[in-house]
Amino acid sequence: MSGNTAYRVANTSLLSIAAEEAPVVVTSAEMDDAVAGTLKRLRLARGLVQRVAGVKERRWWADGTSLAEGAAMAGSKAMSEAGVDPASIGVVINTSVSRDYLEPAVSVDVHHLLGLPTSTMNFDITNACLGFVNGMQVAASMIDSGQVEYALIVASEDVRATQRATLDRLRDGDITRAEYLNEFATLTLGSGAAAAVLGRSDDHPGGHRLVGGVARSGTEHHDLCHAVQGKMTTDTAGMLEAGVSLIADAWDEAKEDWRWTTGVARYVLHQVSVPHTTALLGRLGLDALDKVRVPMTLPSLGNVAAAALPITLAQQVSSLVPGDRVLCMGVGSGLNTSLCEIVW
Repeated sequence: MSGNTAYRVANTSLLSIAAEEAPVVVTSAEMDDAVAGTLKRLRLARGLVQRVAGVKERRWWADGTSLAEGAAMAGSKAMSEAGVDPASIGVVINTSVSRDYLEPAVSVDVHHLLGLPTSTMNFDITNACLGFVNGMQVAASMIDSGQVEYALIVASEDVRATQRATLDRLRDGDITRAEYLNEFATLTLGSGAAAAVLGRSDDHPGGHRLVGGVARSGTEHHDLCHAVQGKMTTDTAGMLEAGVSLIADAWDEAKEDWRWTTGVARYVLHQVSVPHTTALLGRLGLDALDKVRVPMTLPSLGNVAAAALPITLAQQVSSLVPGDRVLCMGVGSGLNTSLCEIVW
């Protein structure tokens, strides 16, 4: 696989995966109400976010709740479900896109809130929406090497401030149609958190074994999406075309060695929009209408950035059986992609 970086995991299993949904529901109709004057002036129809991106609603954390608190809630749930003593966690890796400040790392707050011991390392891995998959890969390497016994990976996204600031800008009487559409993708985002506990497979025969996967970079597309505090601009059409192409190239190069075209029980995708997901599945030769094998959380939760894929996986736990193959496929602005197989 000359175009991909392939990796295989020797002795690491997923012991638990947990999601924490933010409690405040914000509908796309409410967002339309907030910018009704601009929509009328620019002759843009209401319902654009739902009709074009497929997002009916998304969630926000309640005012006063930090993204680190969301990560800690998900992390506590994951450790409890795994039956792992917090004192045994060797590393906590935060993979969120969101952050309240440049330093220290978000993992510091998560570590503190969970009451983890001083022996538990902590750091952030950020790679746009791909962070959680990268976090699992790094944690598996640490476990396989014997550096740690257990790893906790968390991601928590908080889009309240960014979406409020975006809606304020979109209400500006001087905003142009092009400027509005350039910030359109920001309205598809959502808040939420997820966490996973990984441990040694030989110590946990009932765990879900990480097999490995492939990764590919397409950094010539680094200008398609940029985000700073309070603002994100996106070339939506460019992201769709380049993102689908990047994942498909990785898939095509890997499919003979990994045999992902058949026998996979769940394809768990990072969901950017319904058109993006539909285009990707069509390019890979998968059935976009198969809602069992390709579960969707985007319509009700929005694009929850790095937490989107693990939240979707967490919702599938009750329906998976031992031996099921699960393929996690992530893509992040930049562009980067990674595909990771887990056997239940």
